[in-house]
Amino acid sequence: MTDANPQPAAPQPAAQLTTAEDNQWASFAHLGGILSFLPSLIIWLIFKDRGAFTNVEAKEALNFQITLTIAHIALAILGSILTAVTFGIFGIIQGLLWFALVAVAIIFSIIGFTKAKDGNHYRYPFALRLIK
Repeated sequence: MTDANPQPAAPQPAAQLTTAEDNQWASFAHLGGILSFLPSLIIWLIFKDRGAFTNVEAKEALNFQITLTIAHIALAILGSILTAVTFGIFGIIQGLLWFALVAVAIIFSIIGFTKAKDGNHYRYPFALRLIK
């Protein structure tokens, strides 16, 4: 007699990434920084246990993107106050600083992407190391 309610099979751990896949996802973690910190976070959460290179590089990219997000928030708060105090004059400087932060994010994300796709580690010149 067969069991009418068979127990579901236990979930199996995901397969380890090949070297090519590891390099690919690590490079995508860096390139995703052009958009925001979310691509790096998602890649790190999904692949951190499946590829050592992706784990290291996605954490590095995520730390850099979190640093830039903090800088954007600080610029918005400080810029709003200084714009009000200077009767709008600082608004021009605030716009230039915002553009500079975006340019830095794009440039360093592309550099990280090119290094990681070749299997080389990339360390951003500045980043708060919040995710260890």
